[in-house]
Parts: sequence; structure tokens; C-alpha cells
Amino acid sequence: MSVTQVKIALSGGPAELALTNRSIDAAALENTLKIRHGAGYEHFVHGGEFQAADGGEIAVFRWSHRTKIAE
Repeated sequence: MSVTQVKIALSGGPAELALTNRSIDAAALENTLKIRHGAGYEHFVHGGEFQAADGGEIAVFRWSHRTKIAE
């Protein structure tokens, strides 16, 4: 079974995270994206927004909040 990958863009949150090219499984568009950064996690959500780029569409994930790593 083949899983479709979707390119994504991050909006908001730490600027250095937006510079990385990322893709996720298409089925994960409905989930909160949790990215480890420093001493915590940055959380991003997809609200259905896409932007045109490189002859295709990129799913836009917007920053929602940050959580700290439990010690």
C-alpha cells in the first residue's frame, strides 16, 4: 500500500523551523503537527489552507502553541 506524501509549509512559531522543507503523510493533515525545538515542542495545525508553489500545492500549518518537555 502506497502512502501519499504532502509538502507542507509552517507559518508562525520560530523562524528557523519555517526554513526546512517538510512533507507528511496525507492522512496526517487532520492531526496537530508536533515538532521538537529547543527545550520544548512547537505545535502546528492545518486549517485547510493550501498555497501554490513549484507547480503544485503545499499545505499550510499555522503555529498554535508551545509546550515544554517534561523532566
